[in-house]
Amino acid sequence: MAQLGLFGGADPAPGEVLAADVPAEVRAVAARLPRALYMGTSTWSFPGWRGLVYGGEHTEAILARRGLFAYGQHPLLRSVGVDRTHYAPVAPDVLAGYARDVPGDFRFLVKAHELCSLAVVPNHPRYGDKRGQGNPLFFDAAYARDAVIGPFVEGLGDRGGVLLFQLAAQPIDALGGSPRRFAERLYRFLRDLPRGPRYAVEVRNAQLLGPDYAAALRHGGAVHCVALHPSLPPPAAQLALVGEQPALVVRWLLARHHAYESAIAAYEPFDRLVDPDPPARAVVAALVIDAAARGKPVWIIVNNKAEGSAPLSIRELARAVAAGSPV
Repeated sequence: MAQLGLFGGADPAPGEVLAADVPAEVRAVAARLPRALYMGTSTWSFPGWRGLVYGGEHTEAILARRGLFAYGQHPLLRSVGVDRTHYAPVAPDVLAGYARDVPGDFRFLVKAHELCSLAVVPNHPRYGDKRGQGNPLFFDAAYARDAVIGPFVEGLGDRGGVLLFQLAAQPIDALGGSPRRFAERLYRFLRDLPRGPRYAVEVRNAQLLGPDYAAALRHGGAVHCVALHPSLPPPAAQLALVGEQPALVVRWLLARHHAYESAIAAYEPFDRLVDPDPPARAVVAALVIDAAARGKPVWIIVNNKAEGSAPLSIRELARAVAAGSPV
């Protein structure tokens, strides 16, 4: 008898969420991509991806539990952003389950728990009596080691590609008082983290980008995550501010004319490119081509809210990269 799922109904057996048929042309494009290019989506549990990633119709809950195996069979999807780790630490055995579901050359991008990178706890009901208060775990290397990095390494092993510290937009005073003071705090945090994982940092305060931030990353052993987001300068400007890096990490997050809520309303169920953005896609493709030519590993994570459907954005981006031109 099938086991009842947590959300009611029976869970599919492992492998029961089938992969969508992939056109031969897309497989040919995938074969021409750099092997050190890891493209993927922000999470994988979208029922609207039927026919794009998944071969059948399933609920979000079932895809969250059982969909990763099918996702990993798509030749263009060699990475995925794990977002649930941003909201609470996840045990090593859960991450190990993810690792078992994907091919050996798959590499995850995992968000660190947000308490590592919040100077002040947001004033939101889900934080309970801690909301609006200073966060004692902000840039606490011991907490990051035990709650985030240990499970990341133990659970994902060699499939752990990037561990991302995402810093939401916050008052500069809470972050240190100035970009330089923030950079000093960031450097001390990164310096004290265990060596081994590839760390990336994403900031949403544009004024933090600059030579002090770049030096903190360089000496702390981390890279800047280029985020395509309305609050930040264009990708080329971000990279000009942080300088040469050993890897390229990009998250294409949100169309410049939308907020998250309006993008969801406009784009659900995420099954087509509602707002194609060829200029943004060309910029990302050019970054990939340049980094690959320099022998750098590359992670590109695309959100549905960028153009309307992350798998279709990746398909078009792959075509541009495979052609050797962002056009």
